[in-house]
Amino acid sequence: MPLSITPVREHHGGSRAELEAELAQEGDPEIGYYHSYEITGTVNGPGVRFTLFLSGCPLRCQYCENADTWTLTNGRRVTMGRMLDEVAKYAEFVTTAHGGITVGGGEPMLQIRFLEALLRRCKEDLGLHTAVDTSGFLGARATDEFLDLVDLFLLDIKSGDPETYRVVTSADLEPTLAFARRLSEHGNRMWVRFVLVPGLTDAPENVEAVASFTATLSGVERVEVLPFHQLGAAKWAELGLDYQLTDVAPPAPQLVRRVEDQFRSHGLNVVWERPERGRSSRSTGAAALANHHEWPTATHEVRQRTAAPTIS
Repeated sequence: MPLSITPVREHHGGSRAELEAELAQEGDPEIGYYHSYEITGTVNGPGVRFTLFLSGCPLRCQYCENADTWTLTNGRRVTMGRMLDEVAKYAEFVTTAHGGITVGGGEPMLQIRFLEALLRRCKEDLGLHTAVDTSGFLGARATDEFLDLVDLFLLDIKSGDPETYRVVTSADLEPTLAFARRLSEHGNRMWVRFVLVPGLTDAPENVEAVASFTATLSGVERVEVLPFHQLGAAKWAELGLDYQLTDVAPPAPQLVRRVEDQFRSHGLNVVWERPERGRSSRSTGAAALANHHEWPTATHEVRQRTAAPTIS
């Protein structure tokens, strides 16, 4: 049964003016704000990844796992040089493990100038494979030069129906679709992600809209159907935010199979990231990555959650 919920911005008294104020700046190429970073495997791009989560996001997704990333200045301040130093400590390991760096958020393109500068340094100085995990909502900020710096986009298409998209994200769908078309035309590689929420994004016609659109794009290597989970609920409570999905259960296996089959019917390569391997609520503890000197040795997924102190 469809859920009766309202967009998060509206639900919490936000406004369009508030969104426009958040989007007024594109950041500084030498100073960034980040939530956390960790070493992950398989879920944030190929191989083992140095995965950096920048702060700030124009969307307000109903199921956001880390609502504390929404506001840019809630993040930790870091200079470009200091962040590059942290990435460099793991560069040899992630390269040997056929990985690289993935930058997500929040929405990383909110800080497009810092993001572009960081990716350029990671490619030119460290020779790393680069990936960006994005909603595509701010894709108009990206220059062609920026697109050339990204080896893989992890593109979240959260709904194919504009009204459902607005309820899910408090934003418009068209900027995401426009960015996806641009990536296709530019020749960028993509993994498309779709979060399956019972009663919210699971309607056959909604899934069909995402699947049929995705099938028109070139460069899509895989589609990931991500089953909804409740890992973010505690963070909403911690922040004093009213969480509207409290009573929503994860999708049943038969529903996941139906959605997978809808994507496969369009000739798409579907990969289901199971909950135990999916993205989980990220640590915001004070342990610095620099304190972890031993490299992981396992060949399966490695996940080392860490968040460095403020560095200026």
